[in-house]
Amino acid sequence: MNGSLDLVRNLVGDVKARLSGLDNGVEAVIIPPALYVESVKGLAGESLGVGVQNVSQWTSGAFTGEISADMAKDLGCDWALVGHSERRQYFGETDELVAAKVERVLQSGLQVVLCVGETLEDRERGEAETVVSSQVASGLAGVDEGQWSRVVVAYEPVWAIGTGKTATSEDAQSMHAEIRRVLAGMGAPSKQISVLYGGSVKADNAAALFAEPDIDGGLIGGASLIAEEFMSICRSMPASAKD
Repeated sequence: MNGSLDLVRNLVGDVKARLSGLDNGVEAVIIPPALYVESVKGLAGESLGVGVQNVSQWTSGAFTGEISADMAKDLGCDWALVGHSERRQYFGETDELVAAKVERVLQSGLQVVLCVGETLEDRERGEAETVVSSQVASGLAGVDEGQWSRVVVAYEPVWAIGTGKTATSEDAQSMHAEIRRVLAGMGAPSKQISVLYGGSVKADNAAALFAEPDIDGGLIGGASLIAEEFMSICRSMPASAKD
């Protein structure tokens, strides 16, 4: 929940201009607060994807304040973020609710980024893989065979979000490999699904993270509010990466 019209104009314009000079094939998506989606979309053109940070589990009706996936699609969005750790933590979103939102997003024709991740307590109890695997399996349980091409998974260890702490590239790779194992067990084309890392990704740690074989990109938080920092992260993406 950051931003203003001035930030939108300056940040989107700056990122768009710098992105045109990249030759590594990186795909960049901006996911602003919903009030700024139309402004971002107008400035982004075709070079930047645009998404929403959250959608409702309902399609329409007497649910004041909610935003449906169909509305986001109508505004020209390409993506919707579902199950972010802050939605789970502060708004009590359960795995069942997240799964319902994933279904709404895919039914609307949007692409979905499903966020999963363990808390520090989960990790200290040795349950990190169990928690994340369960979130992946339940969140994507309703995905049909023809919808997998519109699914991205973002692993964001809760203890590393906004704290300055980052999982080591080896730890992140281990969890990403586990996520692919779960996806394969669900009948998904696991090697074709992008799995992103989110959790205090910065210019100085992005290259090491993106060099890992199962880390396809990043879900960038605070660093995305500074154009040069964000573009440094984009430049860290190997040319062979998918996202």
